[in-house]
Amino acid sequence: MLRPVYWIKIILVGMSAGIINGLFGAGGGTIIVPALTFVFGATQHKAHATAISIILPFAVVSSYIYYRNGFFDINTTLKVALGGIVGSYLGSKCLNHISANYLRKIFGVFMIIAAIRMIF
Repeated sequence: MLRPVYWIKIILVGMSAGIINGLFGAGGGTIIVPALTFVFGATQHKAHATAISIILPFAVVSSYIYYRNGFFDINTTLKVALGGIVGSYLGSKCLNHISANYLRKIFGVFMIIAAIRMIF
């Protein structure tokens, strides 16, 4: 049986990721992966796989609200989704062949690059 403190922490992580996703269109990986690895002790591979599976409900809710507010461009969405489907298949296949240490470093580099691009 999981303790109430665990439930509170995990729900707060999910809520934080959902808020970030709703505001910025990101959050699944940027919040969930570090939280699962550092706070809950999950392996890198499990944290990444969990974050990906959590992104779907976030994306459905946010997409619906963005659509209702007129922020949705179906033409661009379809083009990006086509590339994203191929990329996600290739990335998930590669995940089994990458060590946890290297995966953590790659993820960190992408987060740093994204942060720098957002600032400048």
